[in-house]
Amino acid sequence: MLKNHLRRDLQWLKRQARRDRRITVALLAGVLAAWVRQLSPGDLPTGSGVLMGISFGLVAGSGMAWLASAYLVTRTIRARKEPAEELRWVSRISRGKEWAFCSVSAYVAWHLLQFVTALVLG
Repeated sequence: MLKNHLRRDLQWLKRQARRDRRITVALLAGVLAAWVRQLSPGDLPTGSGVLMGISFGLVAGSGMAWLASAYLVTRTIRARKEPAEELRWVSRISRGKEWAFCSVSAYVAWHLLQFVTALVLG
């Protein structure tokens, strides 16, 4: 009876992980598209050194979180066969999703910084 419950829970975790992986890939694609659109080569913002430093830090943080998430998601392309490996697979997808949301958060913070800077200076 216990094995049946564990098997059912593992199947649920795998379904949830597949759903989370689709969400993560969509987030990664969206953040990449947003950064490409936002950071065109001719649009270098001007301002004080502190604001430029914060802006660069947010861009770098978003990029690093994006790379970490992409690395974790690419490690989950193949599903594993053993239960312990499947749990690691689920864990990687979960951590990848967390890093993807960190990347989105850094992008939103950067966008908010640009908006507030434009309001205050403009």
